[in-house]
Amino acid sequence: MKPLRYAVFLVCCMVFYVFFAESSYADLPTVAVVTTGGTIAEKLDPKTGGAVPAVSGKDLAEAVPGLSKIANIKVVEFSNIDSSQMTPEMWAKLSKTVDGILADPAIKGVVVTHGTDTMAEGSYFLDLTLKSDKPVVFVGAMRDASDVSPDGPANILNAVIQACSEEAKGWGVTVTLNQYVNSARNVRKTNSTNVQTFDSGEKGYLGYICMGRVTRFNDAPVRQKLTLPAKLPEVALLETFAGDDGALVRYAVDRGVKGIVIEGVGAGNVNAQVFEAVKYALGKAVPVVITTTVFNSGVWPMYGDQGGGATLEKAGAVPGGDLTGAKARILLMLALAQENSSREWLKKYFMK
Repeated sequence: MKPLRYAVFLVCCMVFYVFFAESSYADLPTVAVVTTGGTIAEKLDPKTGGAVPAVSGKDLAEAVPGLSKIANIKVVEFSNIDSSQMTPEMWAKLSKTVDGILADPAIKGVVVTHGTDTMAEGSYFLDLTLKSDKPVVFVGAMRDASDVSPDGPANILNAVIQACSEEAKGWGVTVTLNQYVNSARNVRKTNSTNVQTFDSGEKGYLGYICMGRVTRFNDAPVRQKLTLPAKLPEVALLETFAGDDGALVRYAVDRGVKGIVIEGVGAGNVNAQVFEAVKYALGKAVPVVITTTVFNSGVWPMYGDQGGGATLEKAGAVPGGDLTGAKARILLMLALAQENSSREWLKKYFMK
């Protein structure tokens, strides 16, 4: 082939490649990956012998084989911290950031990479406060990026698949790891080291992801939407125990907290001494929500002795339903900041 013809041939090949590559790229949905840190973005530090934040959002996305064939990825680096350092104020900022991203019509959904320690609570905070109904998938890892078998890349890939799937519509914010999809409201971390750690107990998984497909098991629970306040009130979370004298409840009230969540025992009960402390709090106009340390079923005000669930409710405490103590604290913080935060309205929030 003569040099001129060869040059023309090469140019034509390049134009052909660019045209079809760009056409293929344009046909893919766009998913934003908002990175906050956590084990998924950590590597082993030889000096300390422990995992520390070390991987950028761009590096996270590029470490996932085949991701570019599923969606156009827009990486937004929000933070890079272990999720044990997260705060409700940071989640409030994250909620605003994600809502701003989802306001773009070109964005199909958002994947939030987050540490697993507080992922169940962070996802629930966003589920309560996001204005957009587009899919938001929280994802993380139990093994850091320097592990011999890191689970982060596969989890990110499945999260992006879910964000693009029609089968995943209406689920709200989810926690999706190890192929299982959990609702933000019901999910709990159940194992401190195993990759199969997130579970929704008797409520069950929303779905399962395998071979690029989302299989839908259940619809999401009824979702609540609360206005994100300019400032979150301080709410204490306390767990009662055998022999508890109620001193910590009184201390929290005297310290000036705006609300208290107590993790009771059984179906939502406390002893007589804590019951007196609860009445002290209620007498100071500090709302008290009762939850339980029991994994399934939740709070049922059925006992009438001093500190029994029925007696607590009659005294003015609010049964926390099936929420964990940590999630009840989040809901109480947001509920107290709404225009109507009377006891009757608080009961409606927790009866969902």
